[in-house]
Amino acid sequence: MKHAANDQIPALEELPYRPCVGIMLLNREGRVWTGRRLPKWAGDKSAYVWQMPQGGLAKGEEPVDAAFRELREETAVTSADVIAEIPEWLTYDLPAPLLGVALKGKYRGQRQRWFAMRFRGEDSEIDICPRSGKAEFDRWCWRDMAELPALIVPFKRPIYQTVVERFAHLAQS
Repeated sequence: MKHAANDQIPALEELPYRPCVGIMLLNREGRVWTGRRLPKWAGDKSAYVWQMPQGGLAKGEEPVDAAFRELREETAVTSADVIAEIPEWLTYDLPAPLLGVALKGKYRGQRQRWFAMRFRGEDSEIDICPRSGKAEFDRWCWRDMAELPALIVPFKRPIYQTVVERFAHLAQS
């Protein structure tokens, strides 16, 4: 069955979820790294969205390896250790206006594995302007974990609420 408004856009149930990882990077004080995404999608190209690092798995890549790779690519951080993991996949669906647009139009949403990592380095290690590849963020800051769900786009909010609930005990330094 095709989307009624546009025969080129497949129905939600016809599309797979994109396998992805998310990283909650905590500093010594138990605050969480967030980056302000460059305004390039989320339906409103003028909107800035704050989020934690995340990204897709390469074919055959283990989720934990993808988490370290994505953290390095998006923040340049290598001084971090995994301290917790949500072992099940968390999923979200894109809202109808973004189907066929976001995620290269190939996915209904994402299924994500989330990792909490403790940052052992200094803030000077963080670099959101990669020498190779494209920048994901234009600003970053450390935040209290409780602030996170309110910062993300509404369709990802349930995942952020789950991540905060599951990792809340890690906010202690």
